[in-house]
Amino acid sequence: MKKLFLLRHAKSSWDYRELDDFERPLNKRGRRDIPVMAKTITELKINPDFILSSPALRAAYTAINIAQMTGVPEKLLQYHNLIYDASTSVLLNIVRNIDDKINCLLLVGHNPGLTSLANYLSNKRVENIPTCGLYGMEFNILTWQKAAEKSAKYLLFEYPKKFHRS
Repeated sequence: MKKLFLLRHAKSSWDYRELDDFERPLNKRGRRDIPVMAKTITELKINPDFILSSPALRAAYTAINIAQMTGVPEKLLQYHNLIYDASTSVLLNIVRNIDDKINCLLLVGHNPGLTSLANYLSNKRVENIPTCGLYGMEFNILTWQKAAEKSAKYLLFEYPKKFHRS
């Protein structure tokens, strides 16, 4: 069995219009939402063997803070340049090339790619994975290479607004 959790980066700031999209930091709500989702991940006993993140500032900040707050060692966190602005097919290729020793993967990235990937792989459709939203699925496969359309069973969909109002 393989488990895949898709985590969209926390809410980013648009206060610095001069910054490239890749360099946008998190806003106050984004920084507030990370501990909420880290607590959720811990309470749901989600224990990633590996975290793979977009290197964009908002995603990297989300990933490293989630790792620290959930007790995932920093050596189990890596960045992959192609996750930033990735299509469904690119993300699927990344997942299919994960080492099969990894049974639980947390992929931190961006929309629309993450929502599209969730809808491609899972048996339950989601309209939108919001910022800092977590969508989980499970595959009855031994190798990530076998991840295919509608091959995953929906596990969960959690997001910060379920726990507090902004």
